[in-house]
Amino acid sequence: MVARNFRSKRGELDVVLIHGTVLVVCEVKARANNAFGFAAEAVTPAKQLKVRRATFDFVEHLRAHDAALYARIRSTRFDVATITGVQLEVLPNAF
Repeated sequence: MVARNFRSKRGELDVVLIHGTVLVVCEVKARANNAFGFAAEAVTPAKQLKVRRATFDFVEHLRAHDAALYARIRSTRFDVATITGVQLEVLPNAF
C-alpha cells in the first residue's frame, strides 16, 4: 500500500497500491445491504472523473516527493472494492 485517504483539492483516493509497475487506485464503497442499490453503482461517471483528477494530483505529488516510486509507474489501473454487509468484492479495471 502506497497511500490511504490521499486528499487533493480535486478529490480523495481511498487506497493506492503499486503492483509491479502498475499504480492501482482503488475506490472503496460500503453498504449494510443492497436495499438502496449496489455499492458499485455509487461510483458514477462524475465520481470516476474526480478519482482520475485526484490520481493526477497524486502522481504529481510522487514526482515531487518520491522520485524512485514515481519512476516505477508505467500504467494506472482503477479498481472498485465493494463491501456489502461482510461480503467483499473487488472489481479490477472497473473504469
